Amino acid sequence: MLPSLFVAMLVFTADQLSKYYILQFILEKGGRYAVCPHFNLVAAFNKGVSFSMLDGGGIWGRVLLILFALCVIIFLLHWMITEKSKFVKISLGLIIGGAMGNVFDRILMGSVFDFLDFYTGVYHWPAFNVADTFICIGATLIIIKTLFNKKKNLSEDTKK
Repeated sequence: MLPSLFVAMLVFTADQLSKYYILQFILEKGGRYAVCPHFNLVAAFNKGVSFSMLDGGGIWGRVLLILFALCVIIFLLHWMITEKSKFVKISLGLIIGGAMGNVFDRILMGSVFDFLDFYTGVYHWPAFNVADTFICIGATLIIIKTLFNKKKNLSEDTKK
């Protein structure tokens, strides 16, 4: 379990450092910096959840989102403790570290700082951050592992 917790702390640290340095850089550049075609660094503060849903909840919405995220983190830590697969444990570490990064933002700033802005033409994907990236990577790895194991179990069942 220690390697998984180490991964979670690495993700949390990478997320917080990236947010700190990007925020300083973006503020110097006036709030937006074009890195290359189809990608900007921006300063976006998300008070809601994914895609800014539930962003009008005020202080109680913020408190509820923090409490909900902490409950999810506790659930994931319990899963990590009871999980046998090292692969899944590391994947859970990625998710937990990202979730902790976003909860820390919410507690500290009242919103989550997002800065990665991908777009084509006038269509922008909602801005996101390093924590969101690791949450998605961890969840995707768990889904792939689950699908791979189901296929493996199905092929073993057909051999019997």
